Amino acid sequence: MIPFLSLKDVTNLHSEEIHEAVSRVVNSGWYLQGEENKRFEENYAKYIGSDYCIGCANGLDALIWIFRAYIELGVMKPGDEVIVPANTYIATILSITENGLVPVFVEPRLNTLEIDDALIEQAITPRTKAICIVHLYGRLAYTPRIGELCKKYNLKLVEDNAQAHGCMFNGRKTGSLGDVAGHSFYPGKNLGALGDGGAVTTNNKELADTIRTLANYGSPKKYIFKYCGRNSRLDEIQAAVLDVKLKYLDKDNAHRKQIARYYYEHIQNPAITLPEQMTDESNVYHLFPVLCDRRDELQEHLKQQGIGTVIHYPLPPHKQECYSEWGKLSFPITEQIANRELSIPIGPSITLEEAAVVVEAINQFK
Repeated sequence: MIPFLSLKDVTNLHSEEIHEAVSRVVNSGWYLQGEENKRFEENYAKYIGSDYCIGCANGLDALIWIFRAYIELGVMKPGDEVIVPANTYIATILSITENGLVPVFVEPRLNTLEIDDALIEQAITPRTKAICIVHLYGRLAYTPRIGELCKKYNLKLVEDNAQAHGCMFNGRKTGSLGDVAGHSFYPGKNLGALGDGGAVTTNNKELADTIRTLANYGSPKKYIFKYCGRNSRLDEIQAAVLDVKLKYLDKDNAHRKQIARYYYEHIQNPAITLPEQMTDESNVYHLFPVLCDRRDELQEHLKQQGIGTVIHYPLPPHKQECYSEWGKLSFPITEQIANRELSIPIGPSITLEEAAVVVEAINQFK
């Protein structure tokens, strides 16, 4: 049996240090907003290449606070538009609509699975205030053209970096390419906690201070409330665990890239389409998606061989019941990806021998 991703195996890679970190926090008697958070925020900001990092409860909250802070600072107001890829996990869209902003969907390119920068400019209107790019599957979504459009139209560039810790563009990490970025530390992510966790990175001090305040009940100091905020904080245990795993992130990502190279070199089945191979710098392989017209049959075939897979994502946001107002919109490339995508095993604990078994099973699919 080859699981899609064994979190137990991933944790075991650094088990001794993780247990030591958890015990240190438990024994300290200090469980929120302490030294562990301070240390992790400093180390993660340095890793990303940003001036500020604000830990929060999860990746969705990270994005919510970004847009909420821009509203509090007068940069945006409800009804303003945010350009966003049509193919993304729903959290990206939820963060926009949660703040009364309007998502404007743009199709991806089929060969990259990332937002098509050639389609963005035609989606810009006088109400557009930001472009939110999503480094989906761990693949770089940023392009110089996107940066130029943000300058030309005075738009904020927000990065959803939930799936791409350690990904780079020209030597700079995703999460530092735009004005601000949201990060998720959900356990299955490249940098995963032992529960929920998230963070925001930015070089803008005013934005960072506003986000930290919003996520702490709206309170800049105890019992003083500037905003109607919420409680969204990264706890000390998760911060300590993340700080351990951060030291090994580049090494773990290098292993993912080794497995991915093996897949690219050895998967040879005309029924299977692989996304365009990117440079090692540009992809940290949070997921390894393949496309197949008979996706469900492929998934069942692999299941019969004892190989775990996951579909990311079978129903795009505009087709979800909660967004029924957009249900009649047509995004054929996004819908094609949703109907054909299957993620095969990849991660820091899978072996090359296991990858060879996966490849053999895929190549046998008829």
